[in-house]
Amino acid sequence: MEKLLNPEAWHPEIDIKAYRFDNGLTLLVLPEHGLPIVSFQVHYAVGSRNERPGITGISHLFEHMMFRGSKELGPEEFSQVIQAKGGEVNAFTTSDNTSYYENLPAAHLELAVRLEAERLVHLSLTQDNFATEREVVRSERKLRAVDSPLGLPLELLSAMAYTQHPYQWPILGWDYDLRHLTLEDCLDYHRTYYNPANMVVVVSGDVEPESAQEMVGRYFGTIPSPGPSPPIRAQESPQRGERRAIYKKVSQVEAFLAGFHVPSLKDPEIYAVLLLAAILGEGKASRGYQRFVRPGQAIDLEVHLPPPPFAYQDPGLLLIIGLAAPGQPLSALEAEVWQEIAQIQEQGVTLEELNRVKKIMRAQYVKVLANNFYRGLLSGMMHLKIGEADLINRIPDLYDQVTLTDIQSAARRYLTEDNRTVVIVKPVSEAENAALGPVD
Repeated sequence: MEKLLNPEAWHPEIDIKAYRFDNGLTLLVLPEHGLPIVSFQVHYAVGSRNERPGITGISHLFEHMMFRGSKELGPEEFSQVIQAKGGEVNAFTTSDNTSYYENLPAAHLELAVRLEAERLVHLSLTQDNFATEREVVRSERKLRAVDSPLGLPLELLSAMAYTQHPYQWPILGWDYDLRHLTLEDCLDYHRTYYNPANMVVVVSGDVEPESAQEMVGRYFGTIPSPGPSPPIRAQESPQRGERRAIYKKVSQVEAFLAGFHVPSLKDPEIYAVLLLAAILGEGKASRGYQRFVRPGQAIDLEVHLPPPPFAYQDPGLLLIIGLAAPGQPLSALEAEVWQEIAQIQEQGVTLEELNRVKKIMRAQYVKVLANNFYRGLLSGMMHLKIGEADLINRIPDLYDQVTLTDIQSAARRYLTEDNRTVVIVKPVSEAENAALGPVD
């Protein structure tokens, strides 16, 4: 009989107050009075999954546009005003959402609320601002994708793994689309997605729930809303056989990148898959490190699957990236990685392995919940993606409930050859690389 790891004595329990305004806006308040600080967050239910061919990258571009000024403030002045009060400002775009936040002294919460509402209503969308930020985003794409060692192979992997779902294009967008975006595209995008019915506001920290409700209602509650944005109805069909490609580039090492379709955030089975990924690639005690990196067969073997709240809203990809050590054949490394997975499918994993990764996941999660910003992020994004902000209090239990049988079943169901897409990175000379043509 399995003797699973007992839950730790301390179980996080986050108090979440939820409010709904007449214009469709959702407010989540997470009071915590330990320190006089607060995190104010605005999460919009729009990311690269809401785009279409021709306007890929517009979600990330719009993240930049939100800092280009409004009726009240000039370009970048939003950040300067918050920073002058001892706060920090930032934003990020994912496949599923675009989020903005200010972490600042609680005494200045109203300033953040007022400025976020003001730029939502009176954002400065001009041709000059648009042209400037479009070039900034194109430069960012060049840095993070084109000039990154594995950026373009990863883009190719997603484009092959998804044939129907919008996860097939990168969050940064394709450069051709970025070059041909127009100001009218941005204006239409703003009208469609940047409205109260398509967003979640979070206040986490030293604040009374009633005070936060009144304040957010005063600034956001009367903003008109056309209603929620159109739902995404795309669904990827089950893969029916391995897909494989070669990507040639100047490189010092050979590598393979593999993606396996896995469940979405709302599927309870995702927790078994997350623990399986950790067994394969989390830390020096993982199978990947012990089996391939430590003996010198691989420079690195990484296994990536984002945990909540960053897990995919729709079924996503578990990634395995293997970099062959100099003089070691990549084909042998890849074959032996599949053999290691086959062993898990046939024999399962050990109780020691499962308990190790459960401890890691719990420790990481508890550390996250000790921070105002991350508590807000978890609740806001979980509400946005699956409509369950309070699930953040049950995630440790969902990890604890995973059994050895669950791990083996997940490996058998998802880490199969027919469910696999592979890109081989093949090093070439500078001359051959130039002959293949430019990349963007």
